[in-house]
Amino acid sequence: MNTKDMKFETKVIHVGGEPDPVTGAIMPPIYQTSTYVQSSPGEHKGYEYTRSHNPTRTRLEECLASLENAKHCFVTASGLSASMLIMQMLPHGSKVLCGDDVYGGTYRLFSKVFNQMHDFEFVDTTDLVALEKKITESKPALIWLETPTNPMLKISDISAIAAMGKKVKALTVVDNTFMSPYFQNPLNLGADMVVHSMTKFINGHSDVVGGAMMFNSDELKEKIFFLQNAIGPSQSPFDSWLVLRGVKTLALRMKAHQANAMKIAQFLEKHPKVDKVIYPGLESHPQHAIAKKQMSGFGGMITFFLKGGINESRKFLESVHLFALAESLGGVESLIEHPAIMTHASIPADVRQKLGIHDNLIRLSVGVEDIDDLIKDLEIGFSKI
Repeated sequence: MNTKDMKFETKVIHVGGEPDPVTGAIMPPIYQTSTYVQSSPGEHKGYEYTRSHNPTRTRLEECLASLENAKHCFVTASGLSASMLIMQMLPHGSKVLCGDDVYGGTYRLFSKVFNQMHDFEFVDTTDLVALEKKITESKPALIWLETPTNPMLKISDISAIAAMGKKVKALTVVDNTFMSPYFQNPLNLGADMVVHSMTKFINGHSDVVGGAMMFNSDELKEKIFFLQNAIGPSQSPFDSWLVLRGVKTLALRMKAHQANAMKIAQFLEKHPKVDKVIYPGLESHPQHAIAKKQMSGFGGMITFFLKGGINESRKFLESVHLFALAESLGGVESLIEHPAIMTHASIPADVRQKLGIHDNLIRLSVGVEDIDDLIKDLEIGFSKI
């Protein structure tokens, strides 16, 4: 069957997962090798050195490309290393417009590392009128979107912004980590490139760190491959195999994440000790209509504000048990964290306050456990404040 004719649930299992042609093993082997024998100098079977290419990594890249309806995919040692390669690809002094509410590591990378190479400006990408004016005036080389954002879950209109970018020949890059390819496909909406932290939903088991980039441009392929090979942030064969193993259940997991998250969001919205809930699936979300338009589901991430301050937040976070207090997200197990102290501590305090990342803000990564157990766990936390 042609890959394009396959449904998502079939692609995650079969694209890149073909049985081993030599032995017939239903699970292809890990090519845990650094180099490859050549029959004559320069004559080989497509692989020379694992920093450049590896058969296990190739299988993963083929699978992920199919999920985002992309022609090309490169996987890297971390999500940030994928972001780094994209920034390295731009001509020195490029103008970059980036969403104002992004992962703390992305903000740090752009504002503390690449700020000496490029001109970054952080803007509200949900305000299309102001954004279009900014794009027209500044003519950026690249527009960086997170949608939904981390941690405020703001939704940006990918189609509209990609169209604005094309008018000034700017690349539109969408960090699709929170939705995964199952719920959102930015390339279908006009974006030029999609990036993922594979550490999160794509792998889904909290045992791998990795990044991915998917796109259709042959020109971008040549640039990215040169930089990945020259700088070296390639993903290892074993980690590639682990992600291939994890991605097989992506569709099943995302359905379960969303089902649990919706019920918990509704539970939180009615709770007397909760001030506000942010979840794209709730009608109260300010960009709920855009979310319905460009996403096929609402994901497993919830942000909410407790009634209280840092003391109440600490008591709550220390009292839950099934929701593990840890950074990261997207695993089968539920996680809970305090962005102002943990994932977004690298963002200056005044910027956090401007974005609304206050001391009573809690972020949930809702796992796939039994929903009744998860709600009981949250109730225990609430009982302590």
